[in-house]
Amino acid sequence: MEYTFLGNTGEKISRIGLGAWQFSESWGVTDYEAAKKVIQEASSQGINLIDTAEVYGRGMSEEFVGKALKELGLRESFLIASKIPGDFLAEHDVYRAVERSLKRLQVDSVDLMQVHWPPCWHNIPTCEYMRALEKLVHMGKIRYIGLSNFPPVLIDEARYCLSTEDVVSIQVRYNVIERDAEKEIIPYAEREGLTLLAWSPLAKGAVSGKYTPENLPKFQDVRSGEAIFHPENFVQVYKVVEVLADVGNKYGKTPAQVALNWLITASPVVVPIPGAKNEEQVRSNAGGAGWRMSYEDWLKIEEASSKVRITRVLW
Repeated sequence: MEYTFLGNTGEKISRIGLGAWQFSESWGVTDYEAAKKVIQEASSQGINLIDTAEVYGRGMSEEFVGKALKELGLRESFLIASKIPGDFLAEHDVYRAVERSLKRLQVDSVDLMQVHWPPCWHNIPTCEYMRALEKLVHMGKIRYIGLSNFPPVLIDEARYCLSTEDVVSIQVRYNVIERDAEKEIIPYAEREGLTLLAWSPLAKGAVSGKYTPENLPKFQDVRSGEAIFHPENFVQVYKVVEVLADVGNKYGKTPAQVALNWLITASPVVVPIPGAKNEEQVRSNAGGAGWRMSYEDWLKIEEASSKVRITRVLW
């Protein structure tokens, strides 16, 4: 595994983390022992960043993460990132939400607490919840503050609200197929020295090489209505998967590992956080780091990917 730093904090984190959304009914990993094995294998692979959220399984993910790290004696080996949903951002709810996260995670302090999304359906001022998070840093309940799914204009506003602290990370959807983050958010993160946590870095499995236009699965999980798997879109996606597979053959890597490596090759701030349902997937994800493809191979993928136009207007 290779490592980088979380923003300007000096905290060393693995270049590929472990997303924990899968520990929920959304993805089907609702067996604690299975989750524990995933976390243990992540540690064995040198992964030391785990990203969860209060809404994942309505607390199930946090509970699994906290229990596993305690039982395995790995609390000090991981930097724990969690997230407060946009519905919980009134000041009194921020305090209550963090208190419950601490209990579920069985920790005294959350390393990185992120705002999961802006309060889109509630008229809560940005400074109200950002100042509440800053108070929690002062009281030792959280160590660092991050934002998830925020556009640059709101990132600037959120940072303006802070007096003694600053945002250290931004989390957004980013993969070789869905690249909108490159337009504004990644340049912003690079300029400001913020870590970019890339969620859905494998496009929810679309670039794993498991699926073809003739073999599109009927998902029973969160992917059931995902536009990227619609035949109109996936026929384009698969052309990129073929390039990933071709490049992977040169390096002894899978399409998924090439897709992860492609993300970290071009920007020093990008840290993908793929999920894993089992130990084999953890090992595969970890294999996306620790090597680099050539510029020529990176460019092949870039050119194929830049032709993809994912439409979400499907009815």
